[in-house]
Amino acid sequence: MRNLRERLIDPLSPDRRPRRAAYALPTLFTAGNVFLGFYSLMESFQAAMRMAQGSDRAAVHFQTAAISIGVAVVLDGLDGGIARMTNTVSEFGRELDSLADVITFGLAPAVLAFTWGIQFTDSLHPFFLEMFRRAGYFISFIYLICGAARLARFNIQKNPVPKNPGRPDRKYFVGLPIPAPAAMVAGVVYASDGAPLQWWPLSAGWLALLGMLAFLMVSTWRYPSFKGLSLTRPRSPLIVILLAGLIYLVWNFPQPMLLGLSVCYVGSGILIRVGGILRRRLRHPPPEPEHQIG
Repeated sequence: MRNLRERLIDPLSPDRRPRRAAYALPTLFTAGNVFLGFYSLMESFQAAMRMAQGSDRAAVHFQTAAISIGVAVVLDGLDGGIARMTNTVSEFGRELDSLADVITFGLAPAVLAFTWGIQFTDSLHPFFLEMFRRAGYFISFIYLICGAARLARFNIQKNPVPKNPGRPDRKYFVGLPIPAPAAMVAGVVYASDGAPLQWWPLSAGWLALLGMLAFLMVSTWRYPSFKGLSLTRPRSPLIVILLAGLIYLVWNFPQPMLLGLSVCYVGSGILIRVGGILRRRLRHPPPEPEHQIG
Protein backbone atom coordinates (compact mmCIF):
# COMPACT_ATOMS: atom_id res chain seq x y z
CA MET A 1 0.00 0.00 0.00
CA ARG A 2 2.90 2.34 0.75
CA ASN A 3 4.35 1.73 -2.74
CA LEU A 4 0.97 2.48 -4.30
CA ARG A 5 0.68 5.76 -2.40
CA GLU A 6 4.18 6.75 -3.45
CA ARG A 7 3.43 6.08 -7.11
CA LEU A 8 0.28 8.20 -6.99
CA ILE A 9 1.99 11.26 -5.45
CA ASP A 10 2.30 14.25 -7.75
CA PRO A 11 6.05 15.09 -7.97
CA LEU A 12 5.20 18.77 -8.65
CA SER A 13 3.05 19.10 -5.52
CA PRO A 14 4.86 20.80 -2.61
CA ASP A 15 2.66 19.06 0.00
CA ARG A 16 2.97 15.61 -1.67
CA ARG A 17 -0.66 15.41 -2.69
CA PRO A 18 -1.83 12.54 -4.95
CA ARG A 19 -2.14 13.11 -8.68
CA ARG A 20 -5.49 14.40 -9.91
CA ALA A 21 -6.09 11.18 -11.83
CA ALA A 22 -5.85 9.20 -8.57
CA TYR A 23 -9.04 10.83 -7.29
CA ALA A 24 -10.95 9.34 -10.23
CA LEU A 25 -10.44 5.76 -9.01
CA PRO A 26 -12.78 5.81 -5.98
CA THR A 27 -15.16 8.08 -7.92
CA LEU A 28 -15.52 5.37 -10.58
CA PHE A 29 -16.66 2.93 -7.92
CA THR A 30 -19.15 5.49 -6.62
CA ALA A 31 -20.43 6.03 -10.17
CA GLY A 32 -20.86 2.28 -10.51
CA ASN A 33 -22.81 2.35 -7.27
CA VAL A 34 -25.20 4.98 -8.70
CA PHE A 35 -25.62 3.03 -11.93
CA LEU A 36 -26.53 -0.15 -10.06
CA GLY A 37 -29.11 1.75 -8.01
CA PHE A 38 -30.59 3.22 -11.19
CA TYR A 39 -30.58 -0.20 -12.86
CA SER A 40 -32.32 -1.73 -9.85
CA LEU A 41 -35.05 0.92 -10.09
CA MET A 42 -35.57 0.17 -13.79
CA GLU A 43 -35.78 -3.56 -13.10
CA SER A 44 -38.33 -3.01 -10.33
CA PHE A 45 -40.47 -0.96 -12.73
CA GLN A 46 -40.13 -3.66 -15.40
CA ALA A 47 -41.12 -6.33 -12.91
CA ALA A 48 -44.20 -4.38 -11.83
CA MET A 49 -45.31 -3.93 -15.44
CA ARG A 50 -44.71 -7.61 -16.24
CA MET A 51 -46.66 -8.64 -13.15
CA ALA A 52 -49.56 -6.38 -14.11
CA GLN A 53 -49.58 -8.01 -17.56
CA GLY A 54 -49.63 -11.50 -16.06
CA SER A 55 -46.19 -12.39 -17.42
CA ASP A 56 -44.08 -15.03 -15.69
CA ARG A 57 -40.94 -12.93 -16.31
CA ALA A 58 -41.66 -10.58 -13.40
CA ALA A 59 -39.72 -12.73 -10.93
CA VAL A 60 -36.60 -12.52 -13.10
CA HIS A 61 -36.71 -8.71 -13.06
CA PHE A 62 -37.26 -8.64 -9.30
CA GLN A 63 -34.29 -10.94 -8.81
CA THR A 64 -32.11 -8.80 -11.07
CA ALA A 65 -33.07 -5.70 -9.10
CA ALA A 66 -32.04 -7.45 -5.88
CA ILE A 67 -28.73 -8.63 -7.36
CA SER A 68 -27.94 -5.08 -8.50
CA ILE A 69 -28.34 -3.80 -4.94
CA GLY A 70 -26.19 -6.63 -3.62
CA VAL A 71 -23.36 -5.85 -6.03
CA ALA A 72 -23.65 -2.17 -5.10
CA VAL A 73 -23.10 -3.09 -1.44
CA VAL A 74 -19.77 -4.64 -2.43
CA LEU A 75 -18.77 -1.58 -4.47
CA ASP A 76 -19.71 0.71 -1.60
CA GLY A 77 -17.34 -1.16 0.66
CA LEU A 78 -14.55 -0.90 -1.91
CA ASP A 79 -14.70 2.80 -2.82
CA GLY A 80 -13.99 3.99 0.71
CA GLY A 81 -11.23 1.44 1.19
CA ILE A 82 -9.60 2.42 -2.09
CA ALA A 83 -9.81 6.10 -1.20
CA ARG A 84 -8.04 5.44 2.11
CA MET A 85 -5.52 3.14 0.47
CA THR A 86 -4.59 5.70 -2.18
CA ASN A 87 -4.81 8.67 0.23
CA THR A 88 -7.47 10.32 -1.97
CA VAL A 89 -10.12 10.89 0.72
CA SER A 90 -11.88 14.21 0.04
CA GLU A 91 -15.01 16.11 1.07
CA PHE A 92 -16.28 15.93 -2.52
CA GLY A 93 -15.94 12.17 -2.56
CA ARG A 94 -17.66 11.89 0.79
CA GLU A 95 -20.66 13.96 -0.30
CA LEU A 96 -20.88 12.16 -3.65
CA ASP A 97 -20.82 8.82 -1.86
CA SER A 98 -23.66 9.92 0.43
CA LEU A 99 -25.80 11.05 -2.51
CA ALA A 100 -25.11 7.74 -4.24
CA ASP A 101 -26.13 5.84 -1.11
CA VAL A 102 -29.47 7.69 -0.94
CA ILE A 103 -30.26 6.45 -4.45
CA THR A 104 -28.85 2.93 -4.29
CA PHE A 105 -29.52 1.98 -0.67
CA GLY A 106 -32.48 4.24 0.06
CA LEU A 107 -34.68 4.78 -2.99
CA ALA A 108 -33.95 1.56 -4.89
CA PRO A 109 -34.64 -0.81 -1.93
CA ALA A 110 -37.76 1.18 -0.97
CA VAL A 111 -39.20 0.81 -4.49
CA LEU A 112 -38.18 -2.85 -4.64
CA ALA A 113 -39.71 -3.53 -1.23
CA PHE A 114 -43.05 -1.98 -2.23
CA THR A 115 -43.36 -3.47 -5.70
CA TRP A 116 -42.26 -6.93 -4.60
CA GLY A 117 -43.92 -7.21 -1.22
CA ILE A 118 -46.96 -4.88 -1.21
CA GLN A 119 -48.21 -3.90 -4.65
CA PHE A 120 -49.61 -7.29 -5.69
CA THR A 121 -51.11 -8.38 -2.39
CA ASP A 122 -54.60 -9.85 -2.78
CA SER A 123 -57.15 -11.87 -0.76
CA LEU A 124 -58.40 -8.76 1.04
CA HIS A 125 -61.58 -6.71 0.86
CA PRO A 126 -61.04 -3.84 -1.63
CA PHE A 127 -61.32 -1.21 1.11
CA PHE A 128 -58.77 -2.90 3.38
CA LEU A 129 -56.56 -3.64 0.39
CA GLU A 130 -56.44 0.07 -0.47
CA MET A 131 -55.64 0.96 3.14
CA PHE A 132 -52.95 -1.71 3.21
CA ARG A 133 -51.28 -0.35 0.09
CA ARG A 134 -51.38 3.16 1.49
CA ALA A 135 -49.63 1.84 4.58
CA GLY A 136 -47.07 0.28 2.24
CA TYR A 137 -46.45 3.63 0.58
CA PHE A 138 -46.02 5.28 3.98
CA ILE A 139 -43.62 2.72 5.47
CA SER A 140 -41.56 2.56 2.27
CA PHE A 141 -41.23 6.35 2.43
CA ILE A 142 -40.30 6.15 6.12
CA TYR A 143 -37.57 3.67 5.20
CA LEU A 144 -36.24 6.10 2.60
CA ILE A 145 -36.31 9.19 4.83
CA CYS A 146 -34.70 7.32 7.73
CA GLY A 147 -31.91 6.23 5.41
CA ALA A 148 -31.35 9.82 4.28
CA ALA A 149 -31.38 11.01 7.91
CA ARG A 150 -28.88 8.29 8.82
CA LEU A 151 -26.48 9.52 6.12
CA ALA A 152 -26.91 13.17 7.12
CA ARG A 153 -26.16 12.34 10.75
CA PHE A 154 -23.10 10.34 9.73
CA ASN A 155 -21.77 13.28 7.70
CA ILE A 156 -22.10 15.93 10.40
CA GLN A 157 -21.03 13.92 13.45
CA LYS A 158 -17.30 13.52 13.84
CA ASN A 159 -17.16 11.31 16.95
CA PRO A 160 -20.67 10.00 17.65
CA VAL A 161 -21.13 8.06 20.87
CA PRO A 162 -23.45 5.04 20.66
CA LYS A 163 -25.65 3.79 23.46
CA ASN A 164 -23.94 0.92 25.26
CA PRO A 165 -20.42 1.98 24.10
CA GLY A 166 -18.08 -0.88 23.37
CA ARG A 167 -14.36 -1.29 23.74
CA PRO A 168 -12.45 1.94 23.07
CA ASP A 169 -9.95 0.16 20.79
CA ARG A 170 -12.67 -0.91 18.34
CA LYS A 171 -14.67 1.07 15.81
CA TYR A 172 -18.45 1.06 15.77
CA PHE A 173 -21.26 2.56 13.73
CA VAL A 174 -23.92 4.54 15.56
CA GLY A 175 -27.11 3.10 14.14
CA LEU A 176 -27.47 0.57 11.35
CA PRO A 177 -25.44 1.72 8.29
CA ILE A 178 -27.70 2.13 5.27
CA PRO A 179 -26.09 -0.59 3.06
CA ALA A 180 -27.05 -3.26 5.62
CA PRO A 181 -30.87 -2.85 5.44
CA ALA A 182 -30.62 -2.55 1.67
CA ALA A 183 -28.68 -5.83 1.61
CA MET A 184 -31.35 -7.45 3.77
CA VAL A 185 -34.18 -6.30 1.48
CA ALA A 186 -32.25 -7.55 -1.54
CA GLY A 187 -31.34 -10.78 0.25
CA VAL A 188 -34.96 -11.63 1.03
CA VAL A 189 -36.08 -10.94 -2.56
CA TYR A 190 -33.13 -12.89 -3.98
CA ALA A 191 -33.71 -15.86 -1.64
CA SER A 192 -37.35 -16.05 -2.77
CA ASP A 193 -36.28 -16.30 -6.43
CA GLY A 194 -38.01 -12.98 -7.05
CA ALA A 195 -41.53 -14.38 -6.66
CA PRO A 196 -43.60 -11.42 -5.33
CA LEU A 197 -45.67 -11.69 -2.18
CA GLN A 198 -49.42 -12.03 -2.71
CA TRP A 199 -50.70 -13.35 0.62
CA TRP A 200 -51.44 -10.39 2.88
CA PRO A 201 -50.11 -11.86 6.20
CA LEU A 202 -46.67 -12.23 4.59
CA SER A 203 -46.91 -8.70 3.25
CA ALA A 204 -47.83 -7.44 6.72
CA GLY A 205 -44.73 -9.12 8.13
CA TRP A 206 -42.71 -7.54 5.34
CA LEU A 207 -43.98 -4.09 6.32
CA ALA A 208 -43.04 -4.78 9.94
CA LEU A 209 -39.52 -5.71 8.84
CA LEU A 210 -39.21 -2.49 6.83
CA GLY A 211 -40.36 -0.47 9.82
CA MET A 212 -37.80 -2.19 12.05
CA LEU A 213 -34.99 -1.53 9.57
CA ALA A 214 -35.99 2.14 9.38
CA PHE A 215 -35.89 2.43 13.18
CA LEU A 216 -32.50 0.73 13.44
CA MET A 217 -31.00 3.20 10.93
CA VAL A 218 -31.91 6.25 13.02
CA SER A 219 -31.25 4.59 16.38
CA THR A 220 -28.08 5.11 18.40
CA TRP A 221 -27.48 1.41 18.83
CA ARG A 222 -23.95 0.10 18.28
CA TYR A 223 -23.05 -1.86 15.15
CA PRO A 224 -19.63 -3.33 14.35
CA SER A 225 -17.48 -1.46 11.85
CA PHE A 226 -15.02 -3.23 9.59
CA LYS A 227 -13.19 -0.10 8.45
CA GLY A 228 -10.21 -1.03 10.58
CA LEU A 229 -9.62 -4.20 8.58
CA SER A 230 -6.78 -4.03 6.10
CA LEU A 231 -6.19 -6.53 3.32
CA THR A 232 -2.50 -5.61 3.15
CA ARG A 233 -1.69 -6.73 6.70
CA PRO A 234 -0.55 -10.31 7.34
CA ARG A 235 -3.26 -12.66 8.59
CA SER A 236 -3.13 -15.91 10.51
CA PRO A 237 -3.74 -19.16 8.57
CA LEU A 238 -7.01 -19.67 10.47
CA ILE A 239 -8.39 -16.33 9.22
CA VAL A 240 -7.40 -17.21 5.65
CA ILE A 241 -9.09 -20.62 5.92
CA LEU A 242 -12.28 -19.11 7.36
CA LEU A 243 -12.38 -16.44 4.66
CA ALA A 244 -11.82 -19.02 1.92
CA GLY A 245 -14.58 -21.19 3.39
CA LEU A 246 -16.96 -18.25 3.49
CA ILE A 247 -16.23 -17.40 -0.15
CA TYR A 248 -16.82 -21.05 -1.10
CA LEU A 249 -20.17 -21.15 0.70
CA VAL A 250 -21.33 -17.85 -0.81
CA TRP A 251 -20.31 -19.00 -4.29
CA ASN A 252 -22.08 -22.37 -4.07
CA PHE A 253 -25.06 -21.41 -1.86
CA PRO A 254 -25.55 -17.71 -2.60
CA GLN A 255 -29.22 -17.34 -1.65
CA PRO A 256 -29.17 -18.73 1.93
CA MET A 257 -25.66 -17.44 2.65
CA LEU A 258 -26.23 -13.85 1.53
CA LEU A 259 -29.53 -13.69 3.37
CA GLY A 260 -27.95 -15.25 6.45
CA LEU A 261 -25.05 -12.77 6.45
CA SER A 262 -27.40 -9.79 6.23
CA VAL A 263 -29.64 -11.17 8.99
CA CYS A 264 -26.62 -11.79 11.23
CA TYR A 265 -25.31 -8.25 10.82
CA VAL A 266 -28.71 -6.59 11.31
CA GLY A 267 -29.34 -8.78 14.32
CA SER A 268 -25.90 -8.12 15.82
CA GLY A 269 -26.86 -4.60 16.87
CA ILE A 270 -30.04 -5.88 18.50
CA LEU A 271 -28.12 -8.55 20.42
CA ILE A 272 -25.48 -6.02 21.51
CA ARG A 273 -28.20 -3.67 22.75
CA VAL A 274 -30.12 -6.38 24.61
CA GLY A 275 -26.88 -7.75 26.07
CA GLY A 276 -25.90 -4.31 27.35
CA ILE A 277 -29.28 -3.85 29.04
CA LEU A 278 -29.05 -7.26 30.71
CA ARG A 279 -25.48 -6.64 31.91
CA ARG A 280 -26.41 -3.30 33.46
CA ARG A 281 -29.41 -4.78 35.26
CA LEU A 282 -27.41 -7.70 36.59
CA ARG A 283 -24.57 -5.43 37.68
CA HIS A 284 -26.84 -2.93 39.43
CA PRO A 285 -29.92 -4.78 40.70
CA PRO A 286 -32.83 -2.52 41.67
CA PRO A 287 -33.07 -1.82 45.40
CA GLU A 288 -35.56 -3.89 47.29
CA PRO A 289 -38.51 -1.94 48.74
CA GLU A 290 -38.45 -1.43 52.48
CA HIS A 291 -41.13 -3.19 54.47
CA GLN A 292 -42.60 -1.16 57.32
CA ILE A 293 -43.98 -2.89 60.40
CA GLY A 294 -46.99 -1.43 62.12
